[in-house]
Amino acid sequence: MARVVVDVMLKPEILDPQGQAVQRALPRLGFEGIADVRQGKRFELEVDGPVDDAALARIHEMAETFLANTVIEDFTVKVEEPK
Repeated sequence: MARVVVDVMLKPEILDPQGQAVQRALPRLGFEGIADVRQGKRFELEVDGPVDDAALARIHEMAETFLANTVIEDFTVKVEEPK
């Protein structure tokens, strides 16, 4: 069984209030030197069978239509190597 990871992030021009809240909290917790924080989502998909070009195309379609709001979010699809 293979694992495919879909990472979804807000587009750079979209305000990220959750990321900003984390960024403001870090110095109060003793973590200095962080210039920016962006928060996103990670989906780990366990795929039956091989992850060939057809499977990746289907997962890309799934991400584009269901996992990400492509008006305000970008996403990447990658195959994760077994550990």
